[in-house]
Amino acid sequence: MLQLNTASGIALGNLRSRKGFPPAWKTLAELEQVTDRAVEAFLDERLQASKQLGGAYLLEELADRALRTGEQELMDGDRLNEREKLDLVRALDRQNSFMQIYPTLIGIVLPFALEAARRSGRDAHVLELAGGTGGFALALAEKVRNEGLPVRITGSDIVPAYIGEAGKQAEDRQLPVEFIRLDALDPDGFGNNTVDADVIVVSQSLHHFTPGQIAVMIARCAQQSPAAFIGIDGYRSLLLAAGVPFIASLQAIPSFAIDGLVSARKFYSETELGIIAEIAAGKGSRSVSCSWPLSILCVHFGS
Repeated sequence: MLQLNTASGIALGNLRSRKGFPPAWKTLAELEQVTDRAVEAFLDERLQASKQLGGAYLLEELADRALRTGEQELMDGDRLNEREKLDLVRALDRQNSFMQIYPTLIGIVLPFALEAARRSGRDAHVLELAGGTGGFALALAEKVRNEGLPVRITGSDIVPAYIGEAGKQAEDRQLPVEFIRLDALDPDGFGNNTVDADVIVVSQSLHHFTPGQIAVMIARCAQQSPAAFIGIDGYRSLLLAAGVPFIASLQAIPSFAIDGLVSARKFYSETELGIIAEIAAGKGSRSVSCSWPLSILCVHFGS
């Protein structure tokens, strides 16, 4: 529930029948604007389709609209200090470890990296954007070290405290991973040769960005000429809307439980992710799938 596949299919078909969808763009500023408008237009069209379908379809649409929020997570705002935010990111890392999320993420990303290494004949470079304190990058580095795989890893985030924490863990555990401060949305901070990557990953952070920002991120990643961009986030559903804050509450950190609820309310449906990627990179280059409890967006670049 909350993927609304039937109504989404009708809505998307209606939009495609009209001139100007998917919208064209020339600059990244245009891309951000047209993507935000396109997703909004899709949701409006889906509401009309749900009304026509009636019954349970309309009830699901209304539930989705009631659940949606533009509220900012506490870890992204100004109400918490740096130490408190760091505590929240550490709590997320513990939760991912408890739920065995990292092995799932590795299983999604590693095949892309190994294929890139096979094609190029050199170590593949995996770059994670918006990675917090580097839980996924650290777990991948441990896998790479233990199995001697031809992969090198860079983790990144915009928050210096997160990068410092991640770097300390990598040093303590002697893991082959580098952490850098990087803003994926800043044209002066992304796109230089020092972060060239074969596979670019955004793991469990897509909901922190608007549709337009995600599209810009994909388009800017394309400028790096990687093999793939992989965006992974929670699967939009009522089950996770209840389950994520419940599991988060087990750590007895009220702000973490609150952020868990806000995050679950902001997860994108798979149709929305597909629209965003299509606008940014073209229809034939992307795929969206589910590996419960995650939605996986893959954008393939080149051959």
